Amino acid sequence: MSHRDPLTTVDAEVQRRRRDLLELSHSLHAEPELAFDEHRSCAKTQALAAEQGFEITPAPGGVPTAFRAVYGSGSLVLGVCAEYDALPEIGHACGHNIIAAAGVGAALALAEVADTLDLTVVLLGTPAEEAGGGKVLLLEAGAFDDIAAAAMIHPGPRDIACPRSLALSDVAVDFTGREAHAAVAPYAGRNAADAATVAQVAIGLLRQHLAPGQMVHGIVTEGGQAPNVIPAHAAMRYIMRADTTPSLDELRDRVTDCLRAGALAAGCEFSTLDTEPRYLELTPDAWLSGIVADEMLRQGRVPVSPQVAASSPFGSTDMGNVSQAMPAIHPIVGIDAHGASIHQTAFARAAAGPSGDAAVLDGAVMLARTLVRLAQSGAERDRLGDLRAARPAGARPSR
Repeated sequence: MSHRDPLTTVDAEVQRRRRDLLELSHSLHAEPELAFDEHRSCAKTQALAAEQGFEITPAPGGVPTAFRAVYGSGSLVLGVCAEYDALPEIGHACGHNIIAAAGVGAALALAEVADTLDLTVVLLGTPAEEAGGGKVLLLEAGAFDDIAAAAMIHPGPRDIACPRSLALSDVAVDFTGREAHAAVAPYAGRNAADAATVAQVAIGLLRQHLAPGQMVHGIVTEGGQAPNVIPAHAAMRYIMRADTTPSLDELRDRVTDCLRAGALAAGCEFSTLDTEPRYLELTPDAWLSGIVADEMLRQGRVPVSPQVAASSPFGSTDMGNVSQAMPAIHPIVGIDAHGASIHQTAFARAAAGPSGDAAVLDGAVMLARTLVRLAQSGAERDRLGDLRAARPAGARPSR
């Protein structure tokens, strides 16, 4: 146990672990793994915590590539989330290697002051953020039940202390018609690809009438196998987003009507299937976000104004569900990707470059110092305690 000032201690611990953290980031980056297949990434991310004496629980809630690593036995339980899934073909173009390494760094640093600050530190390995809603599954399984507040960082093209994200619904759409020879008996067929085409046109026309903050985007995943056979099956994948969950519900109803119109026009049937849990909008804790902004400035970073942050949603994330259930933060740490943004190849390269390395270390310090300052505030500890006591088991946010 350190007898130095806790803020100084966590700062020094991240710097002491600099080489370990950057090696972790680069190792994750070199072997990207997709949602629910992050077996190597999961093992790598928990290894330093295990060496430090964290108690590891593998596969909480039956999620095979998740873990919980716990250190200390203090009355205030704080969670740090580490994502490590990658994207198809473009690898860590969302910089989850940075998220995981920074999260590990923050947890290791907090372990050094856990006794001093009466803390229990929980490092959560949270898979499948890009597709699958890993944090939603862990929330519903009770893996967050004992946690009073949760935190993580995310890299991006600029520094944002209090970002917002959109609620999201991701659906697979199937149209079923009847096959027929396209020249001999086209009248005997019911063209499922036509149903998809009409549905896409209807959705395109709907865009003129979308409310502010609502978005729709999608692709055709199947539209037939041979040009001389009228396709009996067609499929699409669509994502809907909105500022709030009620707005998302309204948008989904309208998009479903467009799908129904396509099916009706082509004489087909249609069905939809949610491909992952719904992502709720991110609502960062105001007090914690204010501390994050201070810490960014201390590190020489200049976060965008709250007005700019509010007008530019940072996609969608399952951390939104966590933020609806408990105080949480998801600040964006800027990296220089030469003008590229997340989900671009140039951003993937930058995530393992000098700017990405700086984000690992700055992010770890920022998270650790923010949570130390939280633990040092009696008023905030009381507030978190009251909120935790009022929270139902399973930490399930209202929908």
